Amino acid sequence: MSKLKAIVLAIVLLVITMSGVKAQQAPIFTNYTNSYAYINPGFAGLSEGVNLLGLYRMQWAGFTDNDGNEIAPTTFLLTGDMPIKVLGGGISFSVMTDKLGFENNTNVGLGYSYHFDLGGSTLGVGAAATLLNRTVDFAKLTPGQDNDPLLNQLGEESGMLVDLSFGVFWQIPESLYVGISGINLLNTTGRALGPDESAASFTTDRTLYLVAGYPFMFETMPNFKFIPSLNFMTNLSSAQINAGMKAVYNDIFSLGVNYRPQESVGLTVGLAIKDFVLGYAYDINTMGYSIPGSHEIALSYCFKLNFDRTPRDYRSVRYL
Repeated sequence: MSKLKAIVLAIVLLVITMSGVKAQQAPIFTNYTNSYAYINPGFAGLSEGVNLLGLYRMQWAGFTDNDGNEIAPTTFLLTGDMPIKVLGGGISFSVMTDKLGFENNTNVGLGYSYHFDLGGSTLGVGAAATLLNRTVDFAKLTPGQDNDPLLNQLGEESGMLVDLSFGVFWQIPESLYVGISGINLLNTTGRALGPDESAASFTTDRTLYLVAGYPFMFETMPNFKFIPSLNFMTNLSSAQINAGMKAVYNDIFSLGVNYRPQESVGLTVGLAIKDFVLGYAYDINTMGYSIPGSHEIALSYCFKLNFDRTPRDYRSVRYL
C-alpha cells in the first residue's frame, strides 16, 4: 500500500504543476527515444546499465536571416544514467547547449529515480535539479519598429536560472513503456532586463512530455524487431507530436521513420557495434517556405551491469 501511495502522490505532484505561463518550447529531437534521461528523470537507471549518449542536431541547416547571419538552431545533448543498487534506483546527468539565432543556452541537470518493483514491470519515479545559463545578444536583433525602447538599451544580456524537473517512467522489460514528465516545472523568472523593473526577463522553458513505445516481433520474422513510439510535448501554449517506427535487424542495423505533423518527415538509420550505437537522422521539411532540412547524429554507449537479481533476458532497444 505504501508503494501505491507513493505512486499516486508522484502523479498528483506532476499534475498540479501543469498550470503555467507562456514560454518558448524546449528543443526537440528526431531521435527522441535517446533523450529520455534528459526529459524524464524517472528513466534513470531503468536500462540496468551504464548509458552514455552524445547527440548533435543541426536544424534547418544553412538557414540565414536577411542580413546573412546564420540563425539555424543547433543543439548538443550529452546524457548519462546508471542504476545505483544501494539507493534503490538510479542517477542521471545531462548537459545541453542550444543556440537559436542570437540566443545561447547551456543547461546542466542532475537527477535521481527510485524504482518500484511491480512484479513483471518496474516504475521509476524521479526528480532532477537543473541549472540554466541563458544569453541573448540584443544588439544583433533588428526591431520591427524604429527606436525600440528595449533593444536600444540592451546589448548582450545573460542570466542564471535554477529549476526542477519531475517524471514517472513505467516499463515492462522488452515490451510496453510509458512515461510522463515535466522539465523546468517552476518556470523560474530571472531579473528584469534593463533599468525598468517591468521589462522583459529570462525564464526557463516549462515543457511537459508524454512518451510511449511497444517493441514487438513477428514469429515469421525472428531477425527483426519493430519499435513504434510516440512523443507528445507541450509548453501549455503550443504542442508538438512525434510519431515514429523503427525496424531493427539482429540488434545491429536499424531503419526508421518519424513524422512531425505540419513540420517534417524524418528518416533514421542506426548501426550497433558491440556496446556502441551510431545513429543518423535527416528531417525533410514539409512546411514549405524554402526551409532546408535538418541533420542529427547520435553516438551512444550501453554497458550492462550484472546484479544479483532474478535472471531475465533484457536489453534496452531504445538505444538502437
